[in-house]
Amino acid sequence: MRRFCPWLVGLLVVASASPLRAQDRLQDRINVVASFSILGDFVRNVGGERVGVTTLVGPNGDVHVYTPAPMDAKKVADAKLLVINGLGLEGWLPRLVQSAGSKATIVTATLGIAPIKIDAAPDPHAWQSVLNAKIYVANIRDALMAADPADAAVFRANAQSYLKELDGLDREVREAVAKIPDGRRKVISTHDAFGYLALAYGIEFIAPLGVSTESEASARDIAAIISQIKSLKIPAVFLENISDPRLIRRIAAETGTRIGGTLYSDSLTAENGDAPTYIDMVRHNIRTLSRALAN
Repeated sequence: MRRFCPWLVGLLVVASASPLRAQDRLQDRINVVASFSILGDFVRNVGGERVGVTTLVGPNGDVHVYTPAPMDAKKVADAKLLVINGLGLEGWLPRLVQSAGSKATIVTATLGIAPIKIDAAPDPHAWQSVLNAKIYVANIRDALMAADPADAAVFRANAQSYLKELDGLDREVREAVAKIPDGRRKVISTHDAFGYLALAYGIEFIAPLGVSTESEASARDIAAIISQIKSLKIPAVFLENISDPRLIRRIAAETGTRIGGTLYSDSLTAENGDAPTYIDMVRHNIRTLSRALAN
């Protein structure tokens, strides 16, 4: 038995050290805060196990009208990276960062994207084009590599794999839209969140609300949209997961147009929902549009 004692001792030392090393790896993770759920999903795909990700605006939350909670200041204060969309989306964020005394590096994920302008203001919903989503991912990858050079190869490999998935997703969307007759590629949605999707893939969206869900549709706007639906023979109207459905239901009732389903614009869902990830969200949206418009 004496011959086995050193081996047994060594095995016990290794076994006891493994949990400690795993604990150290968890503690060494980069603490990243994302302003809302879609950005959080991008960060998780690029960062993998080397990042700890929290989001300020969670699943089914409306980033346009979000009011920060006291705990959000602590999240921001503790972050090494703060990933934001920019383009005027998170109007509430600068005050939160200031009150938190945050020293986090702010990563603007839309850097390098040419924004669509609506009434001279940038449309912030750039993620609705999958090609733009690839720019988001590249910006997040570069920020993580700069923050943690030791794991740069991991971030690069994760990003490369995810970008390939997004290339496949872009092809799926284009193939689906190609099956929709040209004259039926017109829809009504609640707020103007799909401009980049329209530009990239050739579906026209008309919205009674503006770029932000904070705005309200006037009676004149609603009357104009009802007139458009009738004159253009728009086949379907769509609800959104973050918006009050009553306006769209009213428009559908007054025009006799069917409701084609619910689209996800500014937020993912919880894990048990239709769109727990960005890729799930885009697939759900294009399938919902295709079903309503193809026939």
